[in-house]
Amino acid sequence: MTFENEDRAALRESVRNLLAKHSDSAAVRKAISSPDGYDRELWSRLVEQVGVAALAVPEEYDGVGASLAETHVVLEELGRSLTPSPFLGSAVLAAQALLLSGDTDAAPRLLPGIAAGDVVALCWASEAGWHTPGVRVDGDVLTGTANYVLGGDVASSLLVLATEGDTIALFEVDPEADGVARRRVPTMDPTRTLSEVSFSAVAARRLSSPDDLADRLRTVALIAVSAEQVGAAQAALDLTVEYAKNRKQFGRVIGSFQALKHRMADMYALVETARSMSHAAALSQDPQDAYAAKIYCSEAFEQVAAETVQLHGGIAITWEHDAQLFFKRAHGTAQLFGQPREYLHAVAG
Repeated sequence: MTFENEDRAALRESVRNLLAKHSDSAAVRKAISSPDGYDRELWSRLVEQVGVAALAVPEEYDGVGASLAETHVVLEELGRSLTPSPFLGSAVLAAQALLLSGDTDAAPRLLPGIAAGDVVALCWASEAGWHTPGVRVDGDVLTGTANYVLGGDVASSLLVLATEGDTIALFEVDPEADGVARRRVPTMDPTRTLSEVSFSAVAARRLSSPDDLADRLRTVALIAVSAEQVGAAQAALDLTVEYAKNRKQFGRVIGSFQALKHRMADMYALVETARSMSHAAALSQDPQDAYAAKIYCSEAFEQVAAETVQLHGGIAITWEHDAQLFFKRAHGTAQLFGQPREYLHAVAG
């Protein structure tokens, strides 16, 4: 099955054109230093003009009712421009957590807001990673700390995955409730903010939570981040090729040297194979495909980003150049939702 069709191509063009106008290199740096960690005005444009936050929300909840393949397109384009936004954390993770839960009370209450651009954060990981939640529940009272929360410091609502004996349950919490503490933490990748959210005997609203909720949500998350990686790897390759066409050394553009041609050809092969794996996973939504995409796209992006720095030379490590941002994004996304090596056993099995 072919991933790209007429509707997705049109969506890609709309998102790319909007980001080209409002999320260039200077705008990304301005967003990084903003109090929210992203450009609220740009987010409003994406929500109102393109409807990105409503894409995977069913029509009955004021959404578009599109598939996760459409969100995949948006994630690729956001990755291409390194645009900081609440899309992954709220419109993908939080929205899918609600949909996968099957909770018929929470969905009509929260999903219309997400579709309209409200930021809802999913609290999940422990300090050790995403395989075990950092929060535990006793009755309906939450205690513990969720790490690496996307948008946790600016969210208007919190969804919490918490351990309950041998199971994982889903809860809704008001971020202003007594006992909730939120703080943004330092990150390697300045284009993505992460937060630490702590709960000290916090009363929470229990939502429906099927036994396989965390596993299904993990599949969605891994496929989503692979889309970002593919878009960013493509942009890093484009940046390198353009530089090689213009930078002169020894009286010739450096792109004419065979050794550099070979290295850029290898970068191209990595990007195209990563794209194929990510697209296949987006269409199948199969856990094994998601694990494979996580492993391959992470490693491919890291290699492409490293070559981008090497082929740009000294300017690549200056703050003013985008190469260092792609390098940091590559290593940051490789750790997101678990390190690639954590999924090797599952793929091998």
